[in-house]
Amino acid sequence: TLARGLRPGGPALAWLAALAGPRRDFTVDPAALATLRAELDAWQRDAAGGPVRASFRLVEPAPDEVTEPILATRPAPAGTVPPAVDPTDPDSAEGGLVGAEPIEGGPVGGGRWRLEFGLQAADEPGLHVDAGQVWRAPQTLGGLAGRTASPQETLLAELGRASRLWPDLDAALRTAAPEAMELDVEGAHRFLSEGAPVLHAAGFGVLLPSWWQRPSARIGARLRARSRTAPGTVAGADAGVGLDALVDYRWEVALGDQPLSAEELAALAEMKTPLVRLRGRWVELDPGRLAAGLRLLRSAGELTVADLLRLGLADGEDTGALPVLEVTADGALGDLLAGAVERRLTPLDPPPGFQGTLRPYQRRGLAWLAFLRSLGLGGVLADDMGLGKTVQLLALLAGDPPDAGPTLLVCPMSLVGNWQREAARFTPGLRVHVHHGAERARGSEFTTAAHSADLVLTTYSVAARDAVDLAGIDWHRVVVDEAQAIKNASTRQAEAVRALPARQRVAVTGTPVENRLADLWSIMQFANPGLLGPAATFRKRFAEPIERHGDAEAAERLRRITGPFVLRRLKTDSSIISDLPEKLEMEVLCNLTAEQAALYRVVVDDMLARIESSDGIERRGLVLATMTRLKQVCNHPAQLLRDGSPLEGRSGKLARLTEILEEVLAAGERALLFTQYAEFGAMLRGHLSARFGREVLFLHGGLGKAERDAMVQRFQSADGPPLFVLSLKAGGTGLTLTAANHVVHVDRWWNPAVEDQATDRAFRIGQRRRVQVRKFVCAGTVEEKVAALIADKRSLAERVVGTGEQWITELSTGQLRELFALEAGAVVE
Repeated sequence: TLARGLRPGGPALAWLAALAGPRRDFTVDPAALATLRAELDAWQRDAAGGPVRASFRLVEPAPDEVTEPILATRPAPAGTVPPAVDPTDPDSAEGGLVGAEPIEGGPVGGGRWRLEFGLQAADEPGLHVDAGQVWRAPQTLGGLAGRTASPQETLLAELGRASRLWPDLDAALRTAAPEAMELDVEGAHRFLSEGAPVLHAAGFGVLLPSWWQRPSARIGARLRARSRTAPGTVAGADAGVGLDALVDYRWEVALGDQPLSAEELAALAEMKTPLVRLRGRWVELDPGRLAAGLRLLRSAGELTVADLLRLGLADGEDTGALPVLEVTADGALGDLLAGAVERRLTPLDPPPGFQGTLRPYQRRGLAWLAFLRSLGLGGVLADDMGLGKTVQLLALLAGDPPDAGPTLLVCPMSLVGNWQREAARFTPGLRVHVHHGAERARGSEFTTAAHSADLVLTTYSVAARDAVDLAGIDWHRVVVDEAQAIKNASTRQAEAVRALPARQRVAVTGTPVENRLADLWSIMQFANPGLLGPAATFRKRFAEPIERHGDAEAAERLRRITGPFVLRRLKTDSSIISDLPEKLEMEVLCNLTAEQAALYRVVVDDMLARIESSDGIERRGLVLATMTRLKQVCNHPAQLLRDGSPLEGRSGKLARLTEILEEVLAAGERALLFTQYAEFGAMLRGHLSARFGREVLFLHGGLGKAERDAMVQRFQSADGPPLFVLSLKAGGTGLTLTAANHVVHVDRWWNPAVEDQATDRAFRIGQRRRVQVRKFVCAGTVEEKVAALIADKRSLAERVVGTGEQWITELSTGQLRELFALEAGAVVE
């Protein structure tokens, strides 16, 4: 420790404040600085070992040295003899642990434990020598011989270092040649729970009995739940458990797989020993867990399905001081808690009202959706783009009974026509009503129209504006397509959609988490309100540990609790689907022209000059605006200048794009060109049309629904135009454009999920050719430097972890200069 330096006014406190605070220096007198240096040296010496380290192995007593207690689950009749228990056979007794009092013949949990010392190679733990051999034959150390000149001195020094971390070792060091130390049961437990973690963290070798890490070595709780639906009854169309439904429950307390009664727990508590050997196994008797177990056994009652699922799926919640080992339920709830529901369910054939063929994985998806419907629970259908989420939803709708009531489907405006066409194609019997446009029905007229339909289609903007009308309908189901539209929980449209009453909710998205785990919370809050708890609790338990600290355990807990309600299959998995061609992705490095480079430097210099006098929101806004301007320069000087000047010969990206498109057109193929800037898309459309003498389509957010639908239909037709420029935001989701087998991202959107969705306009079911995806990056610019970020972020997104783009605004001025600076080799002319 830094005991002397940590006294009030001591140097260690000033040093720690400098390490953690904004000031990086501190002032102390020379004597205090010498004290701090000496104590830090000693601390470092204790914390760091050499190439050979001490090892500690805890050996438990032999079975014949230990007297085991015999506990009875029921009082034995007078004069009867308890059944014999074979201590080596965990299954030799029926009905759990039996007897109520320790048998005579020795102290319960007795026997002597032994902590054996040794030496071990730090980089090769398999090279190990017992302390006895070190003292008796130091010249025969085998593989350790060349790693230490004096093994006996090394052993003593290592044991001394360990004793400063774990003072219980001092007793062993009183002998000249320590080989081991004897421990009673309390000392053994102290080493297991306190000493071993400290020594292991300091780099010592620690070998513990294997049972210590097993859940069966500790007392835990099991929750048994039973739904209130009478067995054998048939559920009606409106049936379903629902998150708010109540189930009856009771707690069991168990040691490993053996349930314990209150009498048995009380008898174990009376033993006053931290470790006891029961039925051939050592177990830990923690007084807090024993007391918590007694409290749980006295409790029973009812809880909601949401609470039951949280307990059963979070796996790590504590009830008092007792971990929940298992949660079980009857019927469909039990299947849900068992995990991997989609794989366990029998694939469901589409109903007669569905005209089409579902692939095997789509039939499993339909079974999963129908399973959740039977429970009254919602889900997130998050299949990869192109795997046919639309047809799975339509097959589900086609199976609804006639009196089920209408389904409301909310989607972006660009997808309303797509849903209309797909419903007419696959479920012609469904009555579809489109609630959109200035002439849409309102009030009682809308109520009549909704109740006369099986499927009501509307957009997110209309859902927000007509929230009162929509909330007045008792919807059988509410579906949100492209559910990332409600990822921001506080937006008006997200709040409006969440407020809609429905017996089932389904969110459809190719990317359930794009930037932040808060997005996942918002989507899950729509699908299953309350399952992930309040937003603040979710942030504390999951978002902050995962996003800030990379907490793998928290990420795994989140996957467990959301897993049953999120179905995501990837089209790159050959076990899912085999009729998609390969997708070839490549990064295309483009050089800047001299004009671009000059403009680039002007933008950077202007930012660096202004940033010194700005802070807070103003500074962040300046950094984000600079990023936008630099990306515009990389596209074309005319985009930044907005002067209407000609495009030819002034942009490296445009030159490379022209070359690629010449090859595409020569081969008789077609291409999609994505840009995040609508104004640049318009420039490209005019330039490329004049350059190649061919019609070039341009889809952007300013187009109406009819124009978009007609444009998509023209491009997909056999004699349609070969080039299609799309604004990333307007054309990046929902459209099927399989006539193209080339995709070019002219500029980069710094979000892998958005780029992948755009690419998937062409790489989806129905595509018969290999799809080539090119992503343009200007060499030596901020674009190339951020390319590495995109690769990193993709791997984070796959772990259900993501970060936003705001990180750049928090960089220091020096870091910004390094990120934005134009590197050598950017210009080649």
